[in-house]
Amino acid sequence: MKRLFDILFSLLVLIVGLPFGLLVVICIALDSRGNVIYKQKRVGRNNVDFLLYKFRTMCTDADKGSQITVSDHDSRITRTGAFLRKYKIDEFPQFLNILKGEMSIVGPRPEVRKYVEMYTPEQMRVLSVRPGLTDYASIRYVNENALLAASDNPEETYIHEIMPDKLNLNLKYVDEQSLWVDMKIMWQTIMAILR
Repeated sequence: MKRLFDILFSLLVLIVGLPFGLLVVICIALDSRGNVIYKQKRVGRNNVDFLLYKFRTMCTDADKGSQITVSDHDSRITRTGAFLRKYKIDEFPQFLNILKGEMSIVGPRPEVRKYVEMYTPEQMRVLSVRPGLTDYASIRYVNENALLAASDNPEETYIHEIMPDKLNLNLKYVDEQSLWVDMKIMWQTIMAILR
């Protein structure tokens, strides 16, 4: 049932959002050089790597440095990218990941391998389900960049404070998942973005 919902909802969003998506592609292309789609290796269900798609919001090769974005004013973020990030529009191409079966609409946000290697055996349980476009942690940490920007050491703050809390929320989802929970998380995500 969840997979069927993922497929139908993703198809609907991609078809309805196609004209807007084309406008975003044009804006990115005019704003800075480079591919309009950014691909990054993330860890998915059963600890298998996959390529996650996003609209590119940073200058080309920005990910060669830190993998953490500590502020909405990070100098690596393009003008168009700042707008796309603010309203989470950069996540739109992930509906293709959902159609491919690599992700779900709701599920633990997929992490990069570097951080997954720090998981405890209990935390590894989050990899028993498909990663998602949104989850409890996405709602709680909708302003994550601002939190990291206020830290003297963003990497340490992420590893020792934010990531463990996110994983606890993800484990809660793994234990409670249902279509009703998914609907609730989707609604709360929309409200968090609009706020």
